[in-house]
Parts: sequence; structure tokens; C-alpha cells
Amino acid sequence: MATKTARIAGYKCSECGWTTVKWVGRCGECQAWGTVAEVGAATAVRTTAARVIERPAVPIAQVDASRAQARSTGVDEFDRVLGGGLVPGAVVLVAGEPGIGKSTLLLDVAARAARPGSSVLYISGEESSAQVRGRAERIGAVADHLYLAAETDLATVLAHIEQVKPSLVVVDSVQTISSAEVEGAAGNVGQVREVAAALIQAAKRAGIAMLLVGHVTKEGSIAGPRVLEHLVDVVVQFEGDRHSRLRLVRAVKNRYGPTDEVGCFDLDDRGITGLSDPSGLFLSQRTTHVPGTCVTVTLEGRRPLVTEVQALVTKSTLPTPRRTTSGLDSSRVAMVLAVLERRCEVPFAGADAYLSTVGGARLTEPAADLALAMALAGALVDRPLVPGAVAIGEVGLAGEVRQVPGLPRRLSEAARLGFSRAFVPVGARRDGRLPDGIEVIEVPDVRSAVLAAIPQRTGARELAR
Repeated sequence: MATKTARIAGYKCSECGWTTVKWVGRCGECQAWGTVAEVGAATAVRTTAARVIERPAVPIAQVDASRAQARSTGVDEFDRVLGGGLVPGAVVLVAGEPGIGKSTLLLDVAARAARPGSSVLYISGEESSAQVRGRAERIGAVADHLYLAAETDLATVLAHIEQVKPSLVVVDSVQTISSAEVEGAAGNVGQVREVAAALIQAAKRAGIAMLLVGHVTKEGSIAGPRVLEHLVDVVVQFEGDRHSRLRLVRAVKNRYGPTDEVGCFDLDDRGITGLSDPSGLFLSQRTTHVPGTCVTVTLEGRRPLVTEVQALVTKSTLPTPRRTTSGLDSSRVAMVLAVLERRCEVPFAGADAYLSTVGGARLTEPAADLALAMALAGALVDRPLVPGAVAIGEVGLAGEVRQVPGLPRRLSEAARLGFSRAFVPVGARRDGRLPDGIEVIEVPDVRSAVLAAIPQRTGARELAR
């Protein structure tokens, strides 16, 4: 190896190791203030000579593909998101807000994967071993081949992996592990990069599947350097409302499967349970038809979910009427209100509008626009929609109802749950074979949809009045 020494003056960040040729007050990598200081001027510039190849390259047709076959974790909904299960040597990053259920889910996965001939190592950097044991007893996740260690030192964690030789390692979390070879506290950019690189190298070398828990920032993005998401094989996002039992797990990045699958879980005091049919969670349990309600079908990945939208319109006593939403995008609600008032002559200027979803569901896709419009119109005239109706479609600023993807799949789910009428955009029959047992009513615009969905004795004059 040839070595050359050059005289290079520079500055280095004490937190993440970022270097620059001139002093700056704020690090360009980790954005920390006052951490950039001058380093020694003598810097060795090295070049590496070629080494003897121990494992020569082979034709791709001769590579053993059985090593990349997924193995089930025992949790069907988690396997759905991963693309069938965990691949030996794969590193999965599980991110989510604090207290949303990441540790509970992974402890359940670890207990189900621990069986004779397949041991599992659970590394806890946030809780003591006694705390993890207490949660395991509560959710029924105590297994003979599940090993537990409470460690925060990277070298000790690697030693545990060498000693146990597990088939699966769970690290909770990667931001709590630190390396003595890197300056700075655990969780900073340099530490996270070093810890992740060492764990990934150990997983690839020994063929061990690894689940890493990652913290998120207040904006919802994964904390630490962006390179962390590039290094791992799968990035899984854990979503849910604190006031709801429903939890959604979706893959943001997946080298071994699709990224449009969503797993649904029910989180309660006894643990976390997979939901193979979560549609009933988003429908109100009542026997009479109530004005201001409309059902739509959304797509979470490939999975259709039937969700109910509720609207309440009352006379306003304020100069600026209230617009309150829960589980809905406030900007889309404002757009639908403007379209109804301008294109359908439905007056909302002097009325307060309150809109919400049932069961803590979050509706963000445009396919729910038509259901919003019909629920608002029904609430204004105090008349329920025709029985057994669902509405699917995007509403444009001109009042037209636009096509949405996956319409046959949405209609099949609505028909399975017993709905008899579906208000959809024009041209729905061109998307494919429609399911039996449901009447498909094509509507060109919002006005036609409202007049068709509300009983005929309520005409355009009453809507305008």
C-alpha cells in the first residue's frame, strides 16, 4: 500500500465528524452549533493496493437463491408488509412515534420466532431486563429460546451476538447504542452511523435477520442521518393515533417485496393482535339512517378499507364560520365546501361545519371527496342518504367527479360488507369486471351525485334554500 502525506488545513465537527476547509458556526451535516473546530494540519492520504480474492465472482445463474427465501415471523400481518417474512441477513428498520407499540410488536415477533433450533436475541437499550420481562408476561411473549440483554455498548452487543448465535436479533433501539470508538453521545449522527454499519456488517456476515427500532423526530421523519435508511434493506413505518386502538404498519422501502402493502393491528392492554379484516372498525354500529353520514372505500396499499364520514352543519353565530375536522385533511374539506357552494349553490357561508371519521381512521386520499360532499349536503338539509350507499370519487374544482385507482377492488369490498348502491365516476365499467350484488350508479358531477343520493323529495330548491 502506497502512502502519501499532504499538508491540508481543515475543520471537523466533534459530534458527527463532518469536515470542511473553512470554519463555520453550524455543522453542515448534523446542524449542531459551535461543534466545528480546527484539526491537525497533517493529513495522510492513503491508497489501497488490490488484495488476493478469497471468493471469486461466479455467474449469476450459479448463485444459490435459496438463501434469500423469506421465513415467516409467525405474525401474518407483519409478514404481509415484509413480503412473506424475514430473509436471513436482512436488516429491517422499524420507525414510529414514542408509545405507539413498536416494542410490543417486536417482542411478540421475537417470541413467535424463538423455537428449537432458532434462537432469538432481544437487545434492550431503553429498558431494563425486568421491565421487558414484565411486558413479555403481560402479552404472553415468554419463550425458552428468547434471550434478553439490556446493553448500550456496541462492542458488548456484538459479543452477545457472537455468543448466542441467534437467527434473529432485535435492537431496541439503534439510537441508544453507542461505540467507544466514536466521539459524542449516543444518538448523534456519528454514533448512529457507526452503530448501524457495525450491526449491518454482523448481520450480513453471519446471515442473521435483524430488526432495528428507530426513533422519529417531531416532524415524523426517522431521526439520525439519512444514510441509515439507505444502509438497511427494509424500512417499516408504524402509524396510528394515540386515542385509537388501530395501528398501521407500512413498508416505505423493501428490497425483498412490495412497498404498497399495509398491516393492520389492534393494540390493547393484552398486547397487539393482527387484524385480517379491519373494515368493521370504521363503521358506526347503528340501525337507523342518520343525516350527514356517508360511507366510502379507501385503499391502504392494496387493502380496501370501508370508512364512514360524518358531518354536522349548524347555523353559525360567528363572523367567520368554524371548520373543524378530525381524521380528514382540512385543505381538502375546504376545497369540497367551496365546490359545493360555487357549483351546486349550497350555502355554507353562514354555517359551522364539523367533520369526522369513525374509529380514528385517517382519510387523506382524494377518493373520499365525493363522500365528503354527500355527507355535507345531507347534513345541511337534514336528510339521510339512500340506504346501503357508498360514494367513491375525486371531486375537481369544476365540480366533476374524477376516476380513482382500484375501483373494482373497492366495489368488491363494499359488496362483501352488504352495501347495495355505489356512486362512482362515469366510466367505471371500463376499469374491469364489476362485482355482483351491488348497483353501480355513475355520476358525472357533484350535483348529480347529491340529487341521486338524497331522496327525491329533496330537490335542488331545498338544497339551495
